[in-house]
Amino acid sequence: MVRFILPAILLLGGASALSADTKGYQARQEAKDKIDLDKQLAGLVPGKPQACIDPIRYRESTRVGDTILYKNGRNDVMRNDTGGGCFGLRRGDAIVTNTFGSQLCRGDIVRTVDLVSRVPSGSCVFSDFTPYRKP
Repeated sequence: MVRFILPAILLLGGASALSADTKGYQARQEAKDKIDLDKQLAGLVPGKPQACIDPIRYRESTRVGDTILYKNGRNDVMRNDTGGGCFGLRRGDAIVTNTFGSQLCRGDIVRTVDLVSRVPSGSCVFSDFTPYRKP
């Protein structure tokens, strides 16, 4: 009987230790994302949020946590906070958008796809695009 109880107790203790560390990891990752986002947007001033952007104008994208930054040079950045669900953003997976027209708009579905296996790794929805520009 002891052969079964002791491993079960050790397994439960290890699982609880891992879940406690996961919360600490998430907090550290969110703090790191905030620092990185502040660095990316340093010197830029937020403008009035927009529902859509022209993807031809914003060809470069950067990911910071659940946020996608579309860039047109250093002084013109559009920020979109996806609200989560695109788990592959943090890993650098490919961004695939389903658009219904020539623009990226609030409510468009964003999917992330693993570049090696081509397996979808998450999906989320665009929110409003907030412009950040040099004053």
